[in-house]
Amino acid sequence: MESISIAEKSGPNYVLLEIVGSINSYTYAEFQNKVYALVKTTNLVLDLSRVTNLSSSGLGVLMAALDDAKDAGFNLYVMKPSEVVRLAIESTGFSELFMVIHSLTEVF
Repeated sequence: MESISIAEKSGPNYVLLEIVGSINSYTYAEFQNKVYALVKTTNLVLDLSRVTNLSSSGLGVLMAALDDAKDAGFNLYVMKPSEVVRLAIESTGFSELFMVIHSLTEVF
């Protein structure tokens, strides 16, 4: 079975989640719980640079979280997406909706 590691760090106006591993049908629930708990209360930065797989389940979490953040008046940032993540997001046709950043200094 594949695994996922999620480390949480707080910044001045955001929470950073560093995700390592595969976001798939086995692991997306943990990812979803963390993301949904935060995205309605603060700006959320997802460091996806070490994500090795992003399934349709994981993409669904990202899309829903994006809507939830906007509804709550916050931003969802995707930081340094791995090639796998970048391609998965592009495959949705909604890549222009995601705020992709390369460093935490870009969070506003």
